[in-house]
Order: sequence, then C-alpha cells, then structure tokens
Amino acid sequence: MRNAFFMLARTAPVVCFFVVILGAWVRLTDAGLGCPDWPGCYGVLTVPQTEEQLARAEQFRPDRAVDIGAAWREMIHRYLAGILGLMTLALAVLAIVNRRDPEQPVALPVGLLALIIFQSLLGMWTVTLLLKPLIVMLHLLGGLTTLGGLFLLARMARHTPRPPREGLGLRRLGIAGLAVLVVQIALGGWTSTNYAALACPDFPTCQTQWWPDMDFNEAFIMWRGLGVDYEHGILDGEANTAIHMTHRIGAVIASAVLLWLATAALRRSDSRRVHRAAWLMTAALVAQVSIGILIVLYSLPLGLATAHNGMAALLLLAVINLNFTLRRMPVDAIPAKSTPAGTASVSAAPA
Repeated sequence: MRNAFFMLARTAPVVCFFVVILGAWVRLTDAGLGCPDWPGCYGVLTVPQTEEQLARAEQFRPDRAVDIGAAWREMIHRYLAGILGLMTLALAVLAIVNRRDPEQPVALPVGLLALIIFQSLLGMWTVTLLLKPLIVMLHLLGGLTTLGGLFLLARMARHTPRPPREGLGLRRLGIAGLAVLVVQIALGGWTSTNYAALACPDFPTCQTQWWPDMDFNEAFIMWRGLGVDYEHGILDGEANTAIHMTHRIGAVIASAVLLWLATAALRRSDSRRVHRAAWLMTAALVAQVSIGILIVLYSLPLGLATAHNGMAALLLLAVINLNFTLRRMPVDAIPAKSTPAGTASVSAAPA
C-alpha cells in the first residue's frame, strides 16, 4: 500500500506540470471561453461534432461564434485536470488507509484533495464569470500551489523525516525567497489576465521612457462586479502600463532576493546537495528573466509566452526544493564532529 502511494506521489507532479502548461496555453490562445459552460462544452461532454450538436451550439450563445479549435483546447485541459483530480483523490484515500504508518504523510495529501476541489470551482467560475481577472489569477495560483504541494509530497517520499540541519537564518531566508516569488507570480498572473504583457513594447525602458504615464488606481481594482466580459481586457493603456511596470519592478526585487538566497546557501552551507539546489534555482531564475525579456523584444510569441509560464513553475519548484533541502539535509552532508587526538571522529547520527 505504501509503495503504491509513493509511486503515485512521484507521478502526480509530472501530470500537474502538464496541466499548468496546458492552462497557460489555453489562456494565451484565447480559449478560456472556448466552452461557455462547465463541465461540458455547449451541452455535451466532449466537443460539438455532429450537425445537430453544432446547430445547438450556435444557439447556446448567439453573441459568440463557435470555435471548435478553442473548444478542444479547453476540453483537453479539463480532461487532464480531471485525471489529476482522480490521482489526488487516490493519494488521499491511500494516505488515510495507511495512516498508522509513522512515515505516511496524511495531512498534505488530504489538503491537496481539498485544494483540487476548490480548483475545480475556480475553473467553473473562470468560465461562468467571463474570465474575471481575480478568478483567473487565483486559478493560476491554485494550480501552482497544487504543483508545489505534489512536488513536496514526492520529495517526502524519497526522504525520511529529519530535524533541520541548517541555521535558522538561512531557513528563514529560504521562506522569504519563496514568499517573494509567490507575490511575483501573482503579479505575472495579473499581467496576463488583464492582457497587459505588451503594454511596454520595449526594454529596458517602457514606451521609450523610464517612468511612463500610469494609472495605478484603475490597475489594481480586484472586483468590478458581475456580467463583464473580460476577454481581451477592458483596461486602458495607462492602467495596463501600471500593471506591466509593477510586474517588472517585482521581477527586479524577486531576482535580488533569490540571488541573495542562492549566495547565502553557497557560502553558509557545506552540503553538496544544498549547493546543487542553489545552482538549480539560480539557473531557473536566469532562464525565467531571459524569457521575460525576449517576450517583450519579440512581441509576445506564443511559444515564449507558454515557456514563461512553464519556467515560472520550474522556478517555484526549484525554490521549494532548496527550502526542503535546507530542512532535510542528509547525514553524509554534515561535517564530522571534532574529537580528542587518538579518537576516531564520528559523524552526527540522524535523530
């Protein structure tokens, strides 16, 4: 039973990663409303195919043309998300059945199941509330939180619990780095859902200025009531510019904090695993910043925009991995204690 749990725990993050990428692809190809109802599509569980189904679909929402390609993209995303939901349900059931095993995580898989259920509601509201930016952003954050939780569960499957081995200051810095990255990802989601990615078509300036005209009051209104169709955005240029510039400033702050974290981990720790985790995080950060710059220079090509979302997920996993490594450092990475002359040194034993 325990082997089945951990095998599933190692597979679920991979499936979740593809769900996140597909979700980004759906959003970037304007397929978020490819199916105007939920959980089906124009009243069927797949996509309208027969002449009768297509005729009914055209009457479903007379104000919107039926786009079969967009409908398929949306439904493929829903199918894969459904598979992930079933995998998470299986993880929660196996955890509860095997709860008497002292090495069996229970709270995390059950919490992830609750999160998946909430994600399903957010997915429904994304459609029924016509791509409301707050809901879409929360849906993105929920997906990345699910990915991070499943990744953490997979890491727990490979390591037995150990007490923290690194200094409290370094572990706190790791948490700070994770918190700053989550805020920056939320800003990226807000930029995307408000269609503000091209508000600044040049780099490093914005509209050939270092500080263009911006409307911050309009830019960050979280709720604008019901019945508004947000597809292609509703904000004016100055509000979108404020969103874009805030995301850029956030990128500078997040990069500085994560580079500080990486430098501190490399200097203060003697663990090769900590060093490897810090270098992986640094590589992901450099790749993410580079893709972000290229998106502006090349006017938001679909491939780069999707890669930007995928790399954000990988950067998040890299930061989680570093935090996990700082707390579960293996015994062989702990320097041997000094002993009196003539006595063999003994490595610290696990708790």
